[in-house]
Amino acid sequence: MRYAFIINPAAGKGKTVKKLGTEIAEYCSKNKLEYSVQITTAPGDAKRFACEHALKGDDVTIFLAGGEGTVFEALNGAFGYDNVTLAVIPIGSANDFLKFFPRDKKSAFKNIDDQISGKPIKMDVIKAGEHYCLNGCSAGMDAIVAKYMSNFRRIPLVSGKMAYNLAIAKCFLGKIGCRLTLSADDKDLGTKDCLFAVVANGPAYGGGFLAAPNAVPFDGKLNFTIVDGIGKLKILRFIGKYKKGQVEKMNFVHGSVGEKFSIKSDVKVPINLDGEIFEANSMDFEIIRSGVKFLIPASLVNTLIKNEKNYQKPLIFA
Repeated sequence: MRYAFIINPAAGKGKTVKKLGTEIAEYCSKNKLEYSVQITTAPGDAKRFACEHALKGDDVTIFLAGGEGTVFEALNGAFGYDNVTLAVIPIGSANDFLKFFPRDKKSAFKNIDDQISGKPIKMDVIKAGEHYCLNGCSAGMDAIVAKYMSNFRRIPLVSGKMAYNLAIAKCFLGKIGCRLTLSADDKDLGTKDCLFAVVANGPAYGGGFLAAPNAVPFDGKLNFTIVDGIGKLKILRFIGKYKKGQVEKMNFVHGSVGEKFSIKSDVKVPINLDGEIFEANSMDFEIIRSGVKFLIPASLVNTLIKNEKNYQKPLIFA
């Protein structure tokens, strides 16, 4: 087995890159492992690096040290190659996909020995248009705010938090959400104003919002959450419960489970794919069962096996 480490120095404000690089070198040298370390310097690097490793043909575990964007790129570079196992070392600000696992075990993903001693399982993947996602996709207020944030962050001296606050303010000054025509498993759901329309493989997205608290990323199903358009004052009362996943009984929140979902709009709308923002008039989403091998740290394997009866589908170890 070969180990490839792709590190995004911009993730986590760059504070952990030097320390992580030292830990990787010391551990792999001590254990006589074949390894390489690559640092991304521009968008698309993680995708290119992952594709290059996949094309070599030998068994390789690719560790992604970064946030959602780094994982998204690597998945799209290595998807379809059976010789590749993906692993995540969370140094980004969100790393929402890992929130599926017990909170007290999150540090396991930062432990190189725990990771390399672990086992890969087969995770489902969302096919979103021509892209592949591990965690979740959405259209509506969240994607619009993310688009505005990206624009504001280009302004000198504007921090991430300031960009977020400016994006929220701009969003509230205009129409919130978007008008979408929706379908699930080829069933027409009609055209409606939506605050959020979420396609989830994992329970959390957007920095910890539990849009689909019951989602399991290896059960062969997608979880859909649709929140109807509501007034601005009502949004302020709603958003806290939405973040905690406490909205199932609200009559303007609709949840379902299926394999395909589609959105259409008369105008181009921002669409969030694992934290990356694209704009389109329409997009189709579908589940790809067991689409990627994902490394589970050794200390988490028994936890997953113990909880297997709650997943409605047996774990598939790769």
